[in-house]
Amino acid sequence: MSENFTPVIVGVGQVVERIGEEGWQGLSAADLAAAAAETALEDAGASVDLRPLIEVAHAIRTFEDSGAAPSPFGKPDKFPLAVARRVGVTLKLAILEAVGGQSPVTALVEMAGRVANGEIAAGIVFGAEAISNTRHLTSQGETRDWAETDDGEMEDRGPERMLTRQGIVHGIVSAPIAYAVQENARRARLGMSREDYRAAMGELFAPFSAVAAENPYSSAASDPLSGEDIAMITPKNRMIADPFPLKVVARDQVNMGAAMLVMSEKAAREAGVPEDKWVYIHGAAKASEPDILERADPGAHPAAAAALDAALAASGKAVADMAALDFYSCFPVAVFSTAIDHLDLSQDDPRGLTVTGGLPYFGGAGNGYSSHAIASMVERLREQPGGYGLVGANGGFQSKYAAMVLSTDPADFPGWSDAPRPDDGAPEVAGLVEGPGTIDTYTVVYGKQGPTYAIAIGSLPDGRRFIARSDDSETVAAMVADDPLGRAVTLTNDGEERNAFTLV
Repeated sequence: MSENFTPVIVGVGQVVERIGEEGWQGLSAADLAAAAAETALEDAGASVDLRPLIEVAHAIRTFEDSGAAPSPFGKPDKFPLAVARRVGVTLKLAILEAVGGQSPVTALVEMAGRVANGEIAAGIVFGAEAISNTRHLTSQGETRDWAETDDGEMEDRGPERMLTRQGIVHGIVSAPIAYAVQENARRARLGMSREDYRAAMGELFAPFSAVAAENPYSSAASDPLSGEDIAMITPKNRMIADPFPLKVVARDQVNMGAAMLVMSEKAAREAGVPEDKWVYIHGAAKASEPDILERADPGAHPAAAAALDAALAASGKAVADMAALDFYSCFPVAVFSTAIDHLDLSQDDPRGLTVTGGLPYFGGAGNGYSSHAIASMVERLREQPGGYGLVGANGGFQSKYAAMVLSTDPADFPGWSDAPRPDDGAPEVAGLVEGPGTIDTYTVVYGKQGPTYAIAIGSLPDGRRFIARSDDSETVAAMVADDPLGRAVTLTNDGEERNAFTLV
């Protein structure tokens, strides 16, 4: 590969709009993404206008384009083109990425690959969410017209379902529920009590909240929280899905945008981008998991372990060599399974486990959170020339993982490193079942008024795995009162597709 085509991140931008603060306008996601892109262009510090050099825009998929509830205000029909039009960029390729929090890393590496291959001189990756603005404006009876139409072609990589029909019919219908059964599977493996585990979640995330409190781009201005603040169940910190109180759940009500500008060394030099702005990709890897029910240990994340190991190996560095770290933190298990269980880091590592403050406190900007992590990491590494940073980006329900090592030290573009997920010998998943079983993991799902239903995943006498649901109030109440891990159950089914359970 010619040195002239080596890709470098030359500009990053982040924006946030907090309701109630001076200057709030109620911007759309496209407005916020465009503002972030403008900030990234300015951040590069070039001596010429970089817009004519940008040929490809790669947009992180918004929650709305991912299949979430449609905004009452409408949306652009081609999000990347709507943003490019605002910025004043003429594209030869516009991409709307697939679903998943791993996508900022995968989109950035793909863009870097286009630069390395000599296809383009420069490209930009961006994403944004305006969910908080939408909800606030609607609650105030205000309207906006965010529907837009753009001519031109867009490569739409489509939404993607990461849950199976079997999981959905038994009540795994949202991220908190899916992660809750994974969190309790990890707790079961460690043999911890509910109380001790909730305290551990609080202790893990307290330092995250402290970082978020100091971050000017956080979605909400707030003071640092103690572990007890995070773990204690109160009316303002109600249970969402056992074991999660609200304060460990990713905050999706945000108005945030982030962007990353990638150029070749040649183009950056000719455009007068100062070299102290340049950040290189030293390693990158990605891997994926089967459905939650099809994993040997739903509380582990071997795909993430494989991706992290491969990215570090490609960089020629170990995690101990990293100056800064950011692990995707939608729920505690996403950090526990990577930083703590696999990389054997301490939750009070002096480097910290996040450069932003994490999804529950900084903000979970839909699929785009790791765009903010990358932007923050780039800024951190510019302040520590020669240092290395590791970003781990998680998608779906610990379904996909992408890891990246960055540094200001020059490096040839490594491309993707192979990160095969090991075969972990998962048990066969049964369909309709009847008779005895044992709970291996579970969750109780809560509404605003209290617990509503329970899900159990466990083992049958023949070694197969089952999933079942209980809407029986006595069973649900008993699971709230006493830890149901390891409890025997009686299984029945509706003759069609749903299993039910009661405690023995």
